[in-house]
Amino acid sequence: MTEDTRPIVAITMGDASGIGPEIIMKALAREDVQAMCRPIVVGDATRLREADAITKTGLTVNAIASPSEARYAPGTVECIDLGIIPPGHPFGQLSPLSGEGAYRYIERATRLVEAGEADAICTAPLSKEALHAAGHKYPGHTELLAHLTGTPEVSMMLVAPKLRVIHVTTHIGLIDAIRKIEPGLVERVIARGHATLVKSGMADPRIGVCAINPHAGENGLFGQGEEEEKIIPAIKACQAKGWRVEGPLPADTLFFRAARGDFDLVVAMYHDQGHGPVKVMGLESGVNITVGLPVIRTSVDHGTAFDIAGKGIADEGSLVEALKQAVDLAPRRAERTVIETMSS
Repeated sequence: MTEDTRPIVAITMGDASGIGPEIIMKALAREDVQAMCRPIVVGDATRLREADAITKTGLTVNAIASPSEARYAPGTVECIDLGIIPPGHPFGQLSPLSGEGAYRYIERATRLVEAGEADAICTAPLSKEALHAAGHKYPGHTELLAHLTGTPEVSMMLVAPKLRVIHVTTHIGLIDAIRKIEPGLVERVIARGHATLVKSGMADPRIGVCAINPHAGENGLFGQGEEEEKIIPAIKACQAKGWRVEGPLPADTLFFRAARGDFDLVVAMYHDQGHGPVKVMGLESGVNITVGLPVIRTSVDHGTAFDIAGKGIADEGSLVEALKQAVDLAPRRAERTVIETMSS
């Protein structure tokens, strides 16, 4: 019998009151998804069965305790069932219980990958407000995963058709973001982005770095010299390594050039500077990748959509793209077996 080398991807159910359960069932009903990976949902089997009834995917949910019990039979969804969400739990409403579930799904998926029982994590959306209501005071998935893995610093990378963006700062206010930006941080973010693209097979990626001020400061006309103080030293340090890094460039011009194909990666200085263009380029197919973790994690690039949750109309496209990215980034099981054998 030929060994199944498809990566095992742990899909977290996200906020049970949102569209996560529905888009998971829709995605796992697709033959292309089943062909590229062995998906295991970390969530609640009862909720997935309710989502199946809503979406009419006709899939059977198999509740399991560990990946070793998974059968991956056609028409079946494997679910590590944490039993948190009761039957009939409302869709579309903020719930601390759903926030608690979202936290525990992530926690369990992280431990699975760390233990070698799964190869990557793909996350459905959670509600930051529900997460906080449950007592877990994290700005979002990125910071939560950094805490769970003991990683001091990570970066958010968004991928859309024709555009990749990595962020120097994310979930903090604009004034705080500008204060936080400094050459060491900018250099580390560029390095994480460069390493991720090289790992994905891009030998010499072209990286464009955004300025903070309009027109990149216009030679001191705008701002307080932030480009010269905070960004240019980092760019020069990266260029000294032989990397193809250009900037700081005005963000409007840089994003146009990147979408045209001049750059493989854009380094955005703050949340909205990077998120806006990505969502314009492809909200429904965007993917969020946490860069710098010891585990592979990708995510949809949209929220819980409480307004349409429970109606069966949510689009699974972003989740499918996130699963594809997880598969591309995950180590092949055959390769990992060889590495483990050599190191033993």
